[in-house]
Amino acid sequence: MNIALRLSLVAVLLVNRLSAQVVQTAQGKVEGQLEANSDVSAFKGIAFAAPPVGEWRWRAPRPPAAWQGIRKATEFSASCMQPIIESMLPMHMPWTEEFLTHGKISEDCLYLNIWSPKVSANRNLPVVVFIHGGGFSGGAGSIDVYHGGHLAARGVVVVTLNYRLGVFGFLAHPELSAESEHHGSGNYGLMDQIAALKWIQSNIAQFGGDPQNVTIWGQSAGAFSVAALIASPQAAGLFQRAQADSGLGIAGIPMARLSDAEQTGVKFAEEHHAPSIKVLRAIPADALLPDPQANMSGGLRFAPIVDGWILPDTPNNLNAKGSDNDVPVITGYQASDSALFAQRSNTVDGYHQLLRQRYGEMAAEFEKLYPVTKMEDIGIATMASSQDRDRISMFLWAGARVKSHHEPVFTYYFDRAIPWPQHPEFGAFHTGEIPYFFLNLKMLDRPWEENDFVLAKEVSSYLVNFATKGDPNGPGLQRWPKVDPDQQETMELGARCGAMPLADKVKANFWIRYFNSPESKNAVPF
Repeated sequence: MNIALRLSLVAVLLVNRLSAQVVQTAQGKVEGQLEANSDVSAFKGIAFAAPPVGEWRWRAPRPPAAWQGIRKATEFSASCMQPIIESMLPMHMPWTEEFLTHGKISEDCLYLNIWSPKVSANRNLPVVVFIHGGGFSGGAGSIDVYHGGHLAARGVVVVTLNYRLGVFGFLAHPELSAESEHHGSGNYGLMDQIAALKWIQSNIAQFGGDPQNVTIWGQSAGAFSVAALIASPQAAGLFQRAQADSGLGIAGIPMARLSDAEQTGVKFAEEHHAPSIKVLRAIPADALLPDPQANMSGGLRFAPIVDGWILPDTPNNLNAKGSDNDVPVITGYQASDSALFAQRSNTVDGYHQLLRQRYGEMAAEFEKLYPVTKMEDIGIATMASSQDRDRISMFLWAGARVKSHHEPVFTYYFDRAIPWPQHPEFGAFHTGEIPYFFLNLKMLDRPWEENDFVLAKEVSSYLVNFATKGDPNGPGLQRWPKVDPDQQETMELGARCGAMPLADKVKANFWIRYFNSPESKNAVPF
């Protein structure tokens, strides 16, 4: 081997050694790697729990096994079991490939990922733990727009994680309840999230994070997860702040009680010809997944339930009572959040019938505020009404929390649409704020404008400030007011950043009366 080649190999080995980062965890050493052109180190695919496979399917997570030597942490783990929908991408617009799960799926999926700008013990940086969305049936901590490197460069340790999904994460069944020491079942996905937070408490200091300054942050199903963790006595002390995007409000998705969820589980077992949980556990995981091309609204849905242990009551009930975890909260909605999912009608008469079903005796008043006389009006009325409803629903949730808690609440309304000339109809769509908060705009091939980069810097600054001290405000930023039940306002985040009214006073009055009326039993988040 000539001298030049030897020197070249030595240089390569030296660069690799300098770029590798080795950290001691409670289970063993892991080796991460510096991000390209960055001072941020990434550690991917670290086990926070043992694989929930075989007899451990539908059981509480167990601590991961220890290992000897150094384990590579440079590749993402498999994602949790879910239908992979890459081949049906057009069906899932506006969520392009950057928002979707890719690659291998497995029941062995309880892993997390860490990005840190200062990998050294006791640096005491704020920790931001992101919980992905996906309707509790899809998603992963490895999705492109959740890449944590750019946000971590702002001075925080960023963690993303996987948790069991669908039937694997949320099956309740009488047999499972009987074998549990807590006399309940379901909510295994929430147990996974709690297990990840416990792992973070024990290990994050070695990565430069402060275990006493942890912010949980989730979007969509992740936001519902955040609400559940705020409500859960089992998560007490594991985090100090919380942010929920799309979002928290009075009009929440109904949450089943244990007995009803158990009957759903019995029906699922019958459909899979499983006379017992033992038989159901023996069925290959792939055979328990739903058909990705089936109409999801027509099938069984598995999601968090009131099980009596992880959740002693619904998060909204506990929020109103003040009997949950008292931490500062940020929550907000996208301008097109609800309109994207709104139930549609093909005729004006059908639309009016839907209104009567939803608003009952208040339907006529609704129609005066958001008039529709022809088909072209339906989209306009749906968008305007859903935006007002989301903001008022969020305000009432926040107001109830402020009255029953000591820590503040901050709300927002994100109305900047990702530039997308081919599809302007989607507007500021569900999940569209995530690339801004994560500073990941360049991951999407869109005609970004300077305003977008300014906004991304601003909203990520709010998030970092909140994670640091429980208040999003800081130098060089427009003041973000905390919620005052006597002030009907929220924070607009978009081309303009600043306080804005919740709605026209007459419309705000309508929505407040609606949410305080018997008609609101039909209230849904979209």
